Amino acid sequence: MDLLLNNPWVILIGGGFVIGFLIGVTGVGAGSLTTPLLISGVGIPPTVAVGTDLLFAAITKASAAWRHHRLGNVEWGILRWLAAGSLPGAAVVLGWLYWAEPDTAVLSGYIRQVLAIALVISAIAIILHVLFKDRTPHTADPVDVRRLPTLGYGFILGALVALTSVGAGAIGVAVLAGLYPLLLARRVVGTDIVHAVPLTLLAGVGHAGLGNIDLYVLIGLLVGSVPGIALGSRITGHIPDWILRVLLAFVLSYAAYLLYQHGFVH
Repeated sequence: MDLLLNNPWVILIGGGFVIGFLIGVTGVGAGSLTTPLLISGVGIPPTVAVGTDLLFAAITKASAAWRHHRLGNVEWGILRWLAAGSLPGAAVVLGWLYWAEPDTAVLSGYIRQVLAIALVISAIAIILHVLFKDRTPHTADPVDVRRLPTLGYGFILGALVALTSVGAGAIGVAVLAGLYPLLLARRVVGTDIVHAVPLTLLAGVGHAGLGNIDLYVLIGLLVGSVPGIALGSRITGHIPDWILRVLLAFVLSYAAYLLYQHGFVH
């Protein structure tokens, strides 16, 4: 039994399924949970873990994006402004990585410590929203897009994702929940998942150009994650909004713990 649990393929496929399921339900898990798994569970270098994780996130979330669109869980007005900031942000960081060749392992470690604190604050804010928000449903209400804040946060988000692989889900959910507190949780999740597809794909292709991809690890993760995210995205629409927000807060808190614990592993 110990030999089975220590088998890298068992860890990758099993971990991929659990992470895929969490992504499908909450939109969180690709970077904040997968990168620590690859570093500490499988033992691959942090730079390769980041690149592999980004392509994993792009492919996995693409498999759930269409379903969330069909369920009406995507706020396209918000998504367009978020992507207008995040894609240039990722491109700027990728260009810097190509030309400056910085010590990304050390830099990413410090950034993850800061992200861990931000995720805890976000989790607390989501719980407070559950406790104190007006119980009137907001499904049919038009959403006023806060263009400049969404654009600015998108740029920062894109830069963080390209550098650390963390943020497309965890920080994206936190930003959307903070900027649009009346947005239903399943719409926060759906918008975040669809937005993450082009962002992580751009960043992942950039890291592939740097040689930071392990194809066998990527395949193992995808074997588990595709059925996991299909199951998770299927049940999202059937979970009450307050329960989904509590689950979001829990996953964000656990992601913060993993980020803090593995922030300086390199």
